[in-house]
Amino acid sequence: MAATLDTSQIIARLTPLTEVLAAIDLRAKPVAPRTLDVAQALGRTLAANALVPMRPNVALALLDGWAMRADDTLGAGNYTPALLLNAPQRIEVGQPMPPDTDSVAPFDAVNVKVGNGRAEALVTVNPGDGVLPAGGDCDPAIPLRPAGARLRMTDLAAFAAAGLARILVREPRVHILPVRGNAIVNAAARLLAGDIEKHGGAARLETGRDLGLALAAESADAIVIIGGTGRGRNDTSVQTLAREGELVAHGIALTPGETAALGFIGARPVLLLPGRLDAALAVWLAVGRRLFARLAGGDDSDTMTTATLARKVASPVGFAEFVPVRRAGDTVEPLAARYLPLSALARADGWMLVPAESEGYPEGAKVAVKAWP
Repeated sequence: MAATLDTSQIIARLTPLTEVLAAIDLRAKPVAPRTLDVAQALGRTLAANALVPMRPNVALALLDGWAMRADDTLGAGNYTPALLLNAPQRIEVGQPMPPDTDSVAPFDAVNVKVGNGRAEALVTVNPGDGVLPAGGDCDPAIPLRPAGARLRMTDLAAFAAAGLARILVREPRVHILPVRGNAIVNAAARLLAGDIEKHGGAARLETGRDLGLALAAESADAIVIIGGTGRGRNDTSVQTLAREGELVAHGIALTPGETAALGFIGARPVLLLPGRLDAALAVWLAVGRRLFARLAGGDDSDTMTTATLARKVASPVGFAEFVPVRRAGDTVEPLAARYLPLSALARADGWMLVPAESEGYPEGAKVAVKAWP
């Protein structure tokens, strides 16, 4: 009797990468915002404009020196000092400007020992020199950072200095399920968890948990499953998702990563990655980061640079191709294609994507390169 082959996870159609990304843009919605202390918000995405009251309320000195009227110093120089009609007033950094003054001159820019209580300017001072005007630090009509911005260390320092203690952010909670938990799948899971945390999310590894129960968990904003997307004897991840929720696409025209899948449990997105490290990484960077950005209410515009290709890249039409690169000055060298060995992953410091409609790029072409995780 002839053996029959289980066809439950056969890929009927490779969905173009652009269609998968369009489905994510349409259906993945920003998660509910939460309030965090500024000190805990690094990497999180602002859910609302960061606004503070006007700061400072009055003009302040920006340096130690002499507060004066700039007009009194017109034409002054080392050889042509200007006698000051109004006596300068000593002032220190952070002090309010005295009435009828509009500038601060350094101590050595004024000679106060002329006699008879008079002083002379040795340089011409411009209005506003050495002064922080009212509202110069913060204008209540202009956000310190807009909604959708991912918060940097400098942002948090500026918020704290402006007296902003708590802010409204989005922090997607992503559960990562490594299927069967071999060394490669576990390594991919840790890599993704680190990337999610770096970009302001909360990642949780669900090692050894039943897939059906994990998909039903309401504590996650999104679920990433690694492994079980092919046609191996024990590969059932796609079948389980189709049974428990909605399967949008199984098979993406992205290499490596052709067996990846996308679906939803209710409104919660589920991304299934192949159990190969290179394929899991490629799908995560090309698709997963887009999904995460939509959940965070921001965008996926990671730092991108333009570089010159050191040698050509040939790519099959119909497939978007993920290519790791190594940078040398203003040029980048493609390290591998289709299957990406561990040596290529370890040597890479960036990646590029060849669109499905392209046959590749010639040597010397200008290409867009994104940062390596």
